[in-house]
Amino acid sequence: MARAQGSRAQALLAFESAYGTAPASGYLKVPFASAGIGAAQPLLDSELLGNGRDPFAPVKDAIDVDGDMVVPVCAVSMGYWLKGLLGAPTTTGASAPYTHTFVSGAATLPSMALEIGHPDVPFYSMYSGVKANMLTINMQRKGLITATVGLIAQGETTATSSAAGSPTATVLQRFGSFNGSVQRNGSDLGNIVSANLAYSNTLDRVEVLRDDGKIEGLDEGVATLGGQLVARFDGAALYNQAVDGSSCSLSFSYEISAGVKLTFTAHEVYLPIPKKEVQGPAGVQVTFDWQASKATSPARMMTAVLTNSVAAY
Repeated sequence: MARAQGSRAQALLAFESAYGTAPASGYLKVPFASAGIGAAQPLLDSELLGNGRDPFAPVKDAIDVDGDMVVPVCAVSMGYWLKGLLGAPTTTGASAPYTHTFVSGAATLPSMALEIGHPDVPFYSMYSGVKANMLTINMQRKGLITATVGLIAQGETTATSSAAGSPTATVLQRFGSFNGSVQRNGSDLGNIVSANLAYSNTLDRVEVLRDDGKIEGLDEGVATLGGQLVARFDGAALYNQAVDGSSCSLSFSYEISAGVKLTFTAHEVYLPIPKKEVQGPAGVQVTFDWQASKATSPARMMTAVLTNSVAAY
């Protein structure tokens, strides 16, 4: 009897025309490092008395379907996750390279269908009504670069065969740690040890009474954007900004070439006043837990620009 193995698992993604209705075709096979999405239905312990010390049978609670996907920061597949997180981009370019501009603040976000399959068993889980709630990326000097995408879905159906038709494989064009850089107000920011960016849509589950235990939908909440900058203490520019309470723009970029690039720009960033701890004879590091807000120009909190050979998302 075959057993499921992660090396044989596959993730197929398509955007829905109607929330909660998985399309029959148009799926893309996307690379991933781990998939934590799944349906969970807890059991409620009985509170009733009169049966002695042994309890009555438990009762099923509502179904929650959510979890994280850890995916590579890839010049191709990141466009699909950004579309789920921020909405469809504005694309320019008559031929490759194409520039896809995603912006925060969309009133509504598209929903997706996501199938996680184990062909050896066989066992396939189709998640419908999936929306991207959050995205987190850590930047450092060494190591593989991945993004964590937090997902919330309406429901899960399982089958012994795929419901995704004939999917199209996406090209893997992965960014490396050494491709990364951080800019402040358009100038390179030196002596950054590591950086973190976390964006959230603060999705609100619409929990109404239904006979299937599912949520009715997901409402977009007030978005948040923040993260950390860990820097060698080499000057007072960032510290003085924190003291003054002024703002700056921060850009987090990965670039392989002029035609293969990904940049996140937080347009109005505020810094807290950090401790400047001396913890030994080595270099002094300072951690800034930055927060972003909507800027005046441009009138948004964040812009993500992806340049690649894909004509449209």
